Amino acid sequence: MAMRLCPSFVNPLVASNLCFRTSRPICKFSICSHMVDSNKSRKLVLAVKEKLEKEHRNLPVGKNGRDDEDMIFWFLKDRKFSVEDAVSKLTKAIKWRQEFGVSELSEEDVKDVAQTGKAYVHDCLDVNNRPVLVVVGSKHFPEAQDPAEDEKLCIFLVEKALSKLPTGQEQILGIVDLRGFGTENADLRYLTFLFDVFYYYYPKRLAEVLFVEAPFVFKPIWQLVKPMLKSYASLTKFCSADSVRKEYFTDETVPISFRD
Repeated sequence: MAMRLCPSFVNPLVASNLCFRTSRPICKFSICSHMVDSNKSRKLVLAVKEKLEKEHRNLPVGKNGRDDEDMIFWFLKDRKFSVEDAVSKLTKAIKWRQEFGVSELSEEDVKDVAQTGKAYVHDCLDVNNRPVLVVVGSKHFPEAQDPAEDEKLCIFLVEKALSKLPTGQEQILGIVDLRGFGTENADLRYLTFLFDVFYYYYPKRLAEVLFVEAPFVFKPIWQLVKPMLKSYASLTKFCSADSVRKEYFTDETVPISFRD
């Protein structure tokens, strides 16, 4: 199996193994469309763009704004190329990004909460060439930690993972490490936030979510959350740490916490 290489990023958000970086692609709708031909997709993108300009002129423009054609195309794909549905979901997403201040988030903003080690973007891609977002459940303490800071860290890391997408790749891998997870780590409010984030604001960006070594106490939590996820529940997989090592990484690229 070929080794996947990417850069070392020396800060508290990531592990310390060294790799080389793959640059982020500039993926235009005329190249990425797999469901409609390029001429039709172009017309649909323009139709959404014009409708947003006409009906939502107060929305920001530029990258991730109402005139961002890459973003428009992605939401069109998510809404099965329905202009009306894409406009509705895009409007909500762009407003949320503006209100949350997504584009202004920096490492400095999340430095303190990142130092807990509860979540990070792994240095290296997995064997399927996907950026990897790791969550460590045993380090999340909802009673003692500020939920607003947790949300900022989440969005910062999602944006960071997406910025590492290599050419031809559109999705990321999520790993939820549940080793050592206890009832004090359970947080239904935060899980609901995560669901909203990936359903409404980053649709179809998650390729798969691995629940690693889930303990017995996690099972009732999952039974509560699963109905909320609807079709997204099919993206989840319960597995062992050994499976993560052998199926998703090489010896050189596996996260430090999953090494033998």
